[in-house]
Amino acid sequence: MLNRSRRLRTSAAMRNLVAETDLRARHLIQGHFVQPQAGSSEISSMPGIFNAGVEDTVRQVEKDLKKGLSSVLLFGVPEEGSKTPDAAYVRDRQGIVPKAVTALKKAFGSDLIVITDVCLCGATSHGHCGLVDEEGVVRNDETLPILAEMALRHAEAGADVVSPSDMMDGRVAAIRALLDQNGFTQTSILSYAIKHAGAYYGPFREAAHSSPKFGDRKTYQMDPRNAREGLRDALLDVEEGADMLMVKPALPNLDLIWRLREAQLAPICAYHVSSEFSSVKAADRLGWVNGDQLMYEHLLAIRRAGADMIVTYAGREAVEKGWVS
Repeated sequence: MLNRSRRLRTSAAMRNLVAETDLRARHLIQGHFVQPQAGSSEISSMPGIFNAGVEDTVRQVEKDLKKGLSSVLLFGVPEEGSKTPDAAYVRDRQGIVPKAVTALKKAFGSDLIVITDVCLCGATSHGHCGLVDEEGVVRNDETLPILAEMALRHAEAGADVVSPSDMMDGRVAAIRALLDQNGFTQTSILSYAIKHAGAYYGPFREAAHSSPKFGDRKTYQMDPRNAREGLRDALLDVEEGADMLMVKPALPNLDLIWRLREAQLAPICAYHVSSEFSSVKAADRLGWVNGDQLMYEHLLAIRRAGADMIVTYAGREAVEKGWVS
């Protein structure tokens, strides 16, 4: 037998020599939920992940940074009673996300990449990602100026990257234009370019208090049955000024990560979302799976599909438990 693939699997050293994919701390973006009040509380459906005040967030990021995690994605949990139909809170320079960004950049400067989520769902009283009319229809074009102003507030606070997740048409162009008009030409845009509607976001909505009060998000988030539609929208985002592209959720869309990687030279990010994280944690607690091994294999599969970076709630575990090379 001339060809024996097992020759290249004979030892750990040999397997490392021929490995095609690696997972490093630099590939991982740790998600954080930041709340206005001091202290922290664990999110019941996301073991090890907390809603945390600014000071607690800074302390945790400092620990993570020392271990090699140098990128964070911030989600704001608005103040009690701040939600309104027009999401006015997101325009506040003293809002929780600008405060957290300022504190993190003051503490860590250019050593830390701070990415902010740009969406209205956490600040609207109805829970949708855009303005809603009297018939319950999400108004696309009327929402764009608010998203752009929200991104500007984050950039003014020092964010390195703003990341619109609302899925309104034209929001990348609106954000890029307002940032540039105000001198923030170096602030990058990581667009949620392919974001499917579905059941993968439940734990996140608990953490961010962002569930819609009526209906669902299928009129603006993508249909998971479609692939070409996602690729089209991702390429449109690049034309509008996106610097990086996001695919969400990650594991159900490994095919789209691969196809987008083949179609586009821009950096590709994949979001290993809350249900992907929480389902592994739940099965591990029940003794059904080896949670550490399975979580590592999730992240490795996402990298193998072509993602340059991964938003994940398991980043901290990856560096602490030695999953990264």
